[in-house]
Amino acid sequence: MDKHNRQRYYASEQYPLPADEKETARLDSQHRVYFKLFGNRLSLAPLELKSGDRVLESAAGTGIWALEFFEANKKNGIILDIDCIDISDEQFAKQHPPNIHLTLRPVTDLPAGWTSRFSYAHQRLLVSAVDHSVWSKVASELFRVISPGGWIEMAEVQLKSYDYDVGPFSKKLQSLMLTMFADNGSVLDVATFIPPLLEKTGFVNVRSEVRQAFTGRAGENGFRVDERGSLFRGLKRNVMRAGGYGVVKTEEEYEELVRGAELEWHDHLDKTSVLLYTFWARKP
Repeated sequence: MDKHNRQRYYASEQYPLPADEKETARLDSQHRVYFKLFGNRLSLAPLELKSGDRVLESAAGTGIWALEFFEANKKNGIILDIDCIDISDEQFAKQHPPNIHLTLRPVTDLPAGWTSRFSYAHQRLLVSAVDHSVWSKVASELFRVISPGGWIEMAEVQLKSYDYDVGPFSKKLQSLMLTMFADNGSVLDVATFIPPLLEKTGFVNVRSEVRQAFTGRAGENGFRVDERGSLFRGLKRNVMRAGGYGVVKTEEEYEELVRGAELEWHDHLDKTSVLLYTFWARKP
């Protein structure tokens, strides 16, 4: 069996990407891309945390951000309590400090007892998993659980900024992805959507930074070609469930499309890119 056609494990009907070892490796690598592009910073918000403060990581995934954030603060003598939430624990690190807690829970339904619990909440890349109509609930729940004076930070991809069109295969794949995201109700333009959403929810001092992440073999200024290919292969289930959107008819055709796009990207290193945003705001 072709290595790309092996059965993938999906933990949720709602979340479009797998929850297996291959996706775990991609998520951890993606974390390093964000970290490097944003100046080797785990957080952009002007935090003044102290020992005993509680931090929330929403959509924790592998938990790599929480683990590194905990250790970075520990080196400065600050011991935090970090609650990580996700709809699956399949990818979460098995070994972690006792101050890091994982709860299987969506961000749209946080415990009543968490009201004003956290000094800081961090969330990354929920845009492809949440319908645009659900975002107001996401923001309101995060607002509720953050203590007055606390900060929220959201890192997202600008889906409409996909610029992977350097040949016939990648052009077709890019069009297919944008069609799929729109069909799934994803927010294609986070740059104009999230800041007013945060302000409407009650947050103040809304700020953002953006970086352009290129696709190159070494991943020096963004993602490696194989990482981009892995992302799109992970989305195959959603594409095929929708009948291929008139672009592909079979899984084999989809795999051929991704392989062709990867070859085109290899021939045009650092000519394709996507915009990554980080937004942060304070609860008054």
